[in-house]
Amino acid sequence: MRVLVISATFPPMRSGGADYVFRLCQHLAASGVEIHVVTSHIENVATDPGMRVYPLMRHWSWLEMPRLLRFVRRCRPAVVDLHFSNLVYNKHPMVTFLPTILQRLMPDLRVVTHIEGTNNIGGLPLLTRVIRKAFIRWGGARDVDYDYGTILRDSDRIIVLSDYHRLILSRHFANVGEKCVLIPPSPIMPMCMEANGTARRRGREALGVAPDEFLIAYYGYLGPGKGLETLFEALHLIAQQREKIRLVAVGGSNEVVLKEVNRPHYVQELQDLTKQLGIADRIIWTGYYPTDSDQASLYLRGADACVLPFDAGVYLNNSSFTAAAAHGLPIVTTKGEFVELPFIDQKNVLLCPPKEPEALAAAINSLISRPELRQQLSTGALEMARQWFSWDEAIKRTIEIFREN
Repeated sequence: MRVLVISATFPPMRSGGADYVFRLCQHLAASGVEIHVVTSHIENVATDPGMRVYPLMRHWSWLEMPRLLRFVRRCRPAVVDLHFSNLVYNKHPMVTFLPTILQRLMPDLRVVTHIEGTNNIGGLPLLTRVIRKAFIRWGGARDVDYDYGTILRDSDRIIVLSDYHRLILSRHFANVGEKCVLIPPSPIMPMCMEANGTARRRGREALGVAPDEFLIAYYGYLGPGKGLETLFEALHLIAQQREKIRLVAVGGSNEVVLKEVNRPHYVQELQDLTKQLGIADRIIWTGYYPTDSDQASLYLRGADACVLPFDAGVYLNNSSFTAAAAHGLPIVTTKGEFVELPFIDQKNVLLCPPKEPEALAAAINSLISRPELRQQLSTGALEMARQWFSWDEAIKRTIEIFREN
């Protein structure tokens, strides 16, 4: 089966979406799927023996659509797997009409869309709006959405990474639930498979952390909305009472998000905040690590707990949570407006309100003081990872969706 994956992001672009699509393609190829990838015009684009990668798209706009369609016609895939978030396509609506256009071009083609984010388009330039209206008339105005075009209407299947995304999409297209399949992301990092004791020792040595220090890990790309400011303020509160506590921030900045919000110096902003709070000496910044190494996994093996204080709360699509759970770390995170069923407070996760440093500090202190709670959360996290974040199960279900009639 030949599958063409379309994604605006791909390594070495530094974003969770780029890492996710790369790992997904690797696993699909290892399962015998013939994988071709069309992505943005990325210098030194990542490659893999199991897939063919074509960095063709100079920008994702109406002017570039003929280039994309010519390639699809030459490739002749049985399935197109479109990875979609408005943010990664610079909020341009061209790609939101792609399922309709592809099916007009190749009637037997199956189009599956991975919804990776639910951002709104926002304001568009006049010419873009005019062309968009023309495509609405061409594609049929019924059930065309401003933010999603005809993706929700005309994709044969939609894979969501979170049930919360399914809820949001239903506000744009009432019947979307009939098409949606929930497949959360599995760990997108190579896992360090050394015995836990050895990995823990090596990870702490690499970070310069003493055996008797309590090490908190934050894992993930650094960007607004991750709750890092709340975490630093909570650490400031804890440090007033506890001497032997450290924090490691595993990961570099998310270049896609920081470009969108025009905050290129965001990491420096964070570092300045730690100095203002007097906790700069408590924090270890790992920066970027090689995508194909298990370095990040080794750091997580050395940690005592993971704290992920998302401003909007935790959801199944948060790949940083997936990674922490797969390592069996006790996890403190935040409760959003919608709590998905797999998250069980005090069993596999410790939930607290977002943007409340005092509540976060209290939750972390409870972990430090209660070893039995850490063990309970660790066991629960591993069980959750086995049930929800398995690559074997994710690939099996994805291939089944590709092969549906």
